[in-house]
Amino acid sequence: MKVIRVSSKEFEKVCKRHFNKKQRVTGVVNKILQDVSSLGDKALVQYTKKFDKVNILPRNIKVTEAEISMAFQNIAPSFVNQIKKVIANITKFHHGQILKSFRIKTEEGAILGEDVKPLERVGIYIPAGIHPLISTVLMTVVPAKVAQVKEIYIASPPQKDGYINPYILVVASLLKVKSIFKVGGAQAIAAFAYGTKTVPKVDKIIGPGNNYVTEAKRQVYGYVGIDTLAGPSEVVVIASKFTKPEYVIQDLKAQAEHKDGLAILITPSKILANFVKDKVSGGYLIKVSNLEQAIDVANKIAPEHLELLIQGPHRWVKKATNAGAVFLGPYSPTAIGDYIAGPSHVLPTHGTARFFSGLSVRDFLRTQSVINYSKKALEKNFEVLETLAKVEGLEEHLNSIKVRLT
Repeated sequence: MKVIRVSSKEFEKVCKRHFNKKQRVTGVVNKILQDVSSLGDKALVQYTKKFDKVNILPRNIKVTEAEISMAFQNIAPSFVNQIKKVIANITKFHHGQILKSFRIKTEEGAILGEDVKPLERVGIYIPAGIHPLISTVLMTVVPAKVAQVKEIYIASPPQKDGYINPYILVVASLLKVKSIFKVGGAQAIAAFAYGTKTVPKVDKIIGPGNNYVTEAKRQVYGYVGIDTLAGPSEVVVIASKFTKPEYVIQDLKAQAEHKDGLAILITPSKILANFVKDKVSGGYLIKVSNLEQAIDVANKIAPEHLELLIQGPHRWVKKATNAGAVFLGPYSPTAIGDYIAGPSHVLPTHGTARFFSGLSVRDFLRTQSVINYSKKALEKNFEVLETLAKVEGLEEHLNSIKVRLT
């Protein structure tokens, strides 16, 4: 591990990491978006052949029931039972995030409130590199289901055999996803954003991906909603002289399994630091004076995952203000949050934990205000309404109030 000081430029660089737009990626993605927008399914077929090396016809873009049945035949029944338990865990947690509509009555007699509405259509992107990211299916679809999104769709790139990974299909089927499409990369994002004959236009796009997927989400944002611009996975481990070194080493190594993953150890223990630094390749080691400073440093980094591998972690967690998720104690490694704990593992990266939250039921809901004034309530507020309208020079605004009181 590379040892850096809090006062160094290297530390400043870590704190200021952000999503970097590469000119080449930006141009390629823009062309893909334009092609899908104008050519629809034809463009999806062309780019699937170009990038995934798979020949596919427009009628085969949507996964069939037969393909889903075949996927179940290739999966052990024990896997299905295990996944059902995980779904129950994640569902139970997300039920605690449900927002409720409300009404209040003012002293003047007006009724004000807010109605909570689920999104109509959501498109979820599931990467499929060497291994299937089935946990991402769980951590994105379950909160959407709890929010009661009416139509949930998945896009995922096909394998060389022309089919989507059977594990992804099985989990999506168990969650009753409406439709699944064999489309990957920026073209999948474009299809969800603009719609094609086969792939529906959605209201919001969710899910991680490579630089091309992330850039595509950035470019379509505003035309549709997105969750976040996800970057490489991150973990900061705060440990002390009481921490088992093997826990620290393995958790840092686990992060290194992610492409370009960022792994950082912060510790006031010289013995631990010296023991760990040569046993983990990559990442950073930051030495601090005490745990108070360690928490302060972690807050400046604002990591996706923060592990408090220290004694009495509950005493420190409230001071950890900038993290996507905080893991307390020796038996709560980041991996437990990746798979089964409950909260979604789709979390803010690039230091955006300072102002963004992890994916939740709230990401699949929208609110609309409800305003109901009586004539009496309008009369009581006329004076202030008149003042504000005149200051802003909006005469017709004022007239729209006057006409109701004459």
